[in-house]
Amino acid sequence: QVQLEESGGGLVQAGGSLRLSCTASGRIYSSHIIGWFRQAPGKEREFVGRLRWSTGVTYYADSVKGRFAMSKDGAKTVHLQINNLKPEDTATYYCARTTDWTSSPASYVSWGQGTQVTVSS
Repeated sequence: QVQLEESGGGLVQAGGSLRLSCTASGRIYSSHIIGWFRQAPGKEREFVGRLRWSTGVTYYADSVKGRFAMSKDGAKTVHLQINNLKPEDTATYYCARTTDWTSSPASYVSWGQGTQVTVSS
């Protein structure tokens, strides 16, 4: 069972950038789709983007298009580059995997513990 771990969060000023990483404990298979989600206090978990491992094709939520970008790195890591950070991006960011091309958190497994992103205004 592949486990995922997030890293790279921190405190940044609005307008800054961060690169989050999602690293697998084992090989990521071609059938896997890696998703990024975020959850702010008192809010539901929100889909951010997903990447199909076999092709590198990505899909993003409308709220982050143009500022967020996912990419593969080696055999075990997916990055989430976040540019022009806004205070509303403050949340705990999670990665997870699925084999379905979906934005629904219910379809994802192997959730990591999350990494905190805090954006100051």
